[in-house]
Amino acid sequence: MTDTFGDRETDYQRVQNGAEFQALKRRFRRFVFPMTAFFLSWYFLYVLLANYAHDFMATKVWGNITVGLLLGLGQFVSTFIITMVYARWANTKQDAVAERLRLHIEDGTALDGGAS
Repeated sequence: MTDTFGDRETDYQRVQNGAEFQALKRRFRRFVFPMTAFFLSWYFLYVLLANYAHDFMATKVWGNITVGLLLGLGQFVSTFIITMVYARWANTKQDAVAERLRLHIEDGTALDGGAS
């Protein structure tokens, strides 16, 4: 359902329906969905190993350091790595386009650089 006054399309709706915004959404989804699937798979693997592979997780690697401890710390490390990769990706691929679209809506400038 769209919120329009009569048949007029709002600036936001015009941008949202535009090719540039659609490409922005596609690019976001192509990055975020696989990354989320990867992290959730890694997380559930850790949980399953912790529940069903006690001997493996209790295997000592060095001193009192076990495989389970290393994999648990790996969860934190992978979270930070994913966050840094996403931030760098967003800064280089998404933010400039999103800023341009935001300015178009706020300032009323046309996407081709002229006045709308």
